[in-house]
Amino acid sequence: MSEKIFMKGAEALAEAVIRSGCRLFFGYPITPQNETPEYFSRKLPLIGGTYLQAESEVAAINMVYGAACAGKRVFTSTSSPGFSLMQEGISYISGSNVPAVVANIVRGGPGLGDIQPAQSDYFQATKGGGHGDYHLIVLAPSTVQEVVDLVPVAFDLADKYRMVVELFLDGILGQMMEAVEFKYDIKPEDLPEKPWVTTGAKGRSKNVITSLDLRPEGLEKINLALKEKYKEIEEKEKRWEEYKCDDIEYLIVAFGTTGRIVKSVVDELREEGIKVGLFRPITLWPFPYKELAAFIDKVKFFLDVEMNLGQMLEDVNLAVKDKKPVYFYGRTGGMVPTVDEIKEFFKKKLEEVK
Repeated sequence: MSEKIFMKGAEALAEAVIRSGCRLFFGYPITPQNETPEYFSRKLPLIGGTYLQAESEVAAINMVYGAACAGKRVFTSTSSPGFSLMQEGISYISGSNVPAVVANIVRGGPGLGDIQPAQSDYFQATKGGGHGDYHLIVLAPSTVQEVVDLVPVAFDLADKYRMVVELFLDGILGQMMEAVEFKYDIKPEDLPEKPWVTTGAKGRSKNVITSLDLRPEGLEKINLALKEKYKEIEEKEKRWEEYKCDDIEYLIVAFGTTGRIVKSVVDELREEGIKVGLFRPITLWPFPYKELAAFIDKVKFFLDVEMNLGQMLEDVNLAVKDKKPVYFYGRTGGMVPTVDEIKEFFKKKLEEVK
């Protein structure tokens, strides 16, 4: 049985990446995720890996692109402004059908913003922050242990579908410390072969990886193939958590750290006899629309809680389809909603609907 280790989230993320068989990190420092590249800089050289601090986030994501084309598990991490700089490269990787894992430890914005936790990059992550018709699989953990558990899932999904998978964390998850357990230690040599890689063509026909097709009919064919892949992912790869939802009359929807806070809200409201539960999307894309919609006939209203001005609210409304009231409570700019203020807002809405 593996032992538990007390680790900061940003360092646990890096250790999980290494234990997932990845030996390549390209990145650029930015708060609040600097402990992740620092950890790689210490650990990777000791195990035959490569840590390289690029001259910018633009350079880092293109190094990721090159390593991915060679079939290697490769990783980068950054925070909000840095992730914005990576968008062109992510679009290129997506159009080229190669796997990579990226982490965005989200901080307050827009612009340079601050270094406090936020969830205001939801639109960028789920609607495609770069150019073209593409998606990322987006995984949003709510605890450091869930970060550790989702990292190998992210790499497996990236390899399975040959696409970019984003780990969507916030500054709290990057900086907080919790006891974590690693139940895996995957070696690079044990990973499956990738016949599509560009590692030389001796003895076989050459592989060409590109997102370029100057013929409109050719580029449309690429986009339609991507669409079919995304359709399969929407059917097979949705993840979510339901917390105390068996007998609910009210449902709160939240993700990431906010979902963790809402669990305490649910617990305290239930002590007062209010039948409320939590629905926590773990995949922000694909979003679990049908699974959330299954509660429409069971509840009197929905409450969406986020650390932004209501970005996931659009997806909640798409799921509910105006069949029940949907309310929103959010904090922004790096402010974190407290249990008491969420309870106060919830009770206010409870009085309004009586």
